[in-house]
Amino acid sequence: MRETSGESSSGLRDSDAENPQEGDLDDHEMGDSQKQPKKVTSCLFSTAFFGALGSSYIYGYNLSVVNAPSSYIKSFYNETWAERYGEPIGAETLTLLWSITVSIFAIGGLCGAWAASLIIRFQGRRGTLLVNNGFAILAALLLSLGEKAKSYEMLIIGRFIVGVDSGIALSVLPMYLGEITPKHIRGSIGQFNSVFICLGVFTGQVLGLPELLGQESRWNFLFAFLAFPAVLQLCVLPFLPESPRYLLIERRDEDGAKKAFQRFLGKEDVSKELEEVHAEARAQENQQNASVLLLLRSPAVRWQLITVVITMMAYQLCGLNVIWYYTNGILTEAGFDQDIIPYITLSTGGIETLSAIISGLVIERIGRKPLLIFGFSAMALFFSLLTVFLNFQDRVPWMPYLSYICILAVIASFCSGPGGIPFILTGELFEQSYRPAAFMIAGTVNWLSNFAVGLLFPFVQETLQSYAFLVFVVFCLMGSVYLYFILPETKNKTFMDISQSFAKINKIPVTPPSQEMDEVLSL
Repeated sequence: MRETSGESSSGLRDSDAENPQEGDLDDHEMGDSQKQPKKVTSCLFSTAFFGALGSSYIYGYNLSVVNAPSSYIKSFYNETWAERYGEPIGAETLTLLWSITVSIFAIGGLCGAWAASLIIRFQGRRGTLLVNNGFAILAALLLSLGEKAKSYEMLIIGRFIVGVDSGIALSVLPMYLGEITPKHIRGSIGQFNSVFICLGVFTGQVLGLPELLGQESRWNFLFAFLAFPAVLQLCVLPFLPESPRYLLIERRDEDGAKKAFQRFLGKEDVSKELEEVHAEARAQENQQNASVLLLLRSPAVRWQLITVVITMMAYQLCGLNVIWYYTNGILTEAGFDQDIIPYITLSTGGIETLSAIISGLVIERIGRKPLLIFGFSAMALFFSLLTVFLNFQDRVPWMPYLSYICILAVIASFCSGPGGIPFILTGELFEQSYRPAAFMIAGTVNWLSNFAVGLLFPFVQETLQSYAFLVFVVFCLMGSVYLYFILPETKNKTFMDISQSFAKINKIPVTPPSQEMDEVLSL
């Protein structure tokens, strides 16, 4: 494995050395981009804001919203069962129903990731996001009215449907944002996805406080809130443009693509952007949207696919989802009252959101690769320290405070890069015809890994106790090493430039982008 990594790394460097034209083109284009005003137009900002609000925000909200009312929902299950069958529900049955309620969200996400590539063929990027709002509104109705209807089945079905909504959103939104954004700010705009996931998690924590909606008489309003961002997106997104790449390459609508570019970029002359898309379209003129099977078989994108799969696995297997398991216990050991622990845990959501925003501000200066490697490496370091602190927690009175600081550091490390960049990379590493299938595979890996962690971690924790986090140290280090040797930097590069970066390692003949552009211009 080590030899393969070394060969891959040298292959990428050799590719750069053998193609000076590509380097010249990058420098030239970089100079052009520096001359252009690097402003974000109101149209582009509105699309990113409302697109993320009705998509990734809902996903983040659903990650945390079930925590606060869990005891009330279990009581509702018990009362409903007793009314139906004349006896209290058994402890094992209640645990099973609650486990299904929580875990079916991931199953819905997997189904949504599969459905996204089908819907997107007919509705486009923006159209799919609009259709997806129907799932969010339907889920809000089922989840909020289940108590009044005395049907816990409505809650379970509602959780599945909102999972479908999240699966579609996490596949389509990063694709849409990547296609509408100029290359010099593609990473920053792409981080809207991560920032709004964190904002959704934080909102779920805040609204779940006892003073707000975290009460037995109000918990159904927590789920009714789901409809609010979906309705906002339905009101705004229809007035914003479709992806110009989708319009030109897949719909052959050059006039529509030109108008979309003009609105997103805020300028009249978009000939350079159209030429770039034409070059990409010419390179794929004999290809329709590739199927998953074709993507898996294609040698031209083999290492791109391997990179996305490993990055998505590391995204879920890095251990962030289970860090919450220890948070309340550590705070209890530190001597905090149970009544104030929910307020202290708000700091985790605040750190998460702040780190994601900072990452979005610096990603175009630092790059995707350094942020990913730093994030996973820092998580490995703080998980190792957390393991040490947990083992001494009963012996040293102030050790729980260090443990909680490590938890905050793990969360900040995750959101500095691994929390959002995997979705950006999935859109950047593939050209137009492969992109929907790539997001389908990435989504499948994402949700299956999420489900596997939730299913297997209790057994790992029972076996290894406080050493369970060392498993995640291994996954974080493996992800960092792979990315260091294989992943090329993608900032400020066109999609064709990025594909050329993998040509050597994929053993595909290299066609300099300048030659491709000359062929297009000659036509």
